[in-house]
Amino acid sequence: MAASSPSLLLPLVSASRDGLSVKNRNTSRYIATRVKYGLRIIASETRENSCQFNSLSTRRDAMLLVLGVSGGLSMSSLAAYAAGLPPEDKPRLCEAECEKELENVPLVTTESGLQYKDIKVGRGPTPPVGFQVAANYVAMVPSGQIFDSSLEKGLPYLFRVGSGQVIKGLDEGLLSMRAGGKRRLYIPGPLAFPKGLTSAPGRPRVAPNSPVVFDVSLEYIPGLESDEE
Repeated sequence: MAASSPSLLLPLVSASRDGLSVKNRNTSRYIATRVKYGLRIIASETRENSCQFNSLSTRRDAMLLVLGVSGGLSMSSLAAYAAGLPPEDKPRLCEAECEKELENVPLVTTESGLQYKDIKVGRGPTPPVGFQVAANYVAMVPSGQIFDSSLEKGLPYLFRVGSGQVIKGLDEGLLSMRAGGKRRLYIPGPLAFPKGLTSAPGRPRVAPNSPVVFDVSLEYIPGLESDEE
């Protein structure tokens, strides 16, 4: 997909050598007011109804300020953008409250080196090897940045568990789950991507033999009845 045009990123704004110039009176006052009272940064208008943000040394700094003012982004989101990563406002299987509760959940370590914590223990059946399962997942590097997610695609991922159709750590982690359950998998490098993974633009790259973290929910197992109410 082609990169977005700068004009789409910065509507009604033009870059100049000295900073950023906003050419519309109403837009200028709106941004100046939001900056003054929201971020405590003062913007002054010129006689030609333009305001110069002289502290912005680069176009990326200008984008951060405009995005932060107009969108109300958090500092962590702005930091992610500055690092070339998308703001982490993506849907997750484990949100803030879940993260707090997960701190007190026992960590299980298997013989292979896979570790996991159960976010929610399911009440349905456990998938036999080779059975098709429907699972949602959020795949992250250890820092928490997402590099892939079925939630963003809007559909669970269908595959035959234990058949080598996914990475070894995900296969192993799902085989001991019950339908309806959610689990966080801490997958060591040998059970993840031995050759590495080149992610989509703007997403973190997975280095060869590096650990990854998967939040996964086993939604259902086609053909097997579930005891979940």
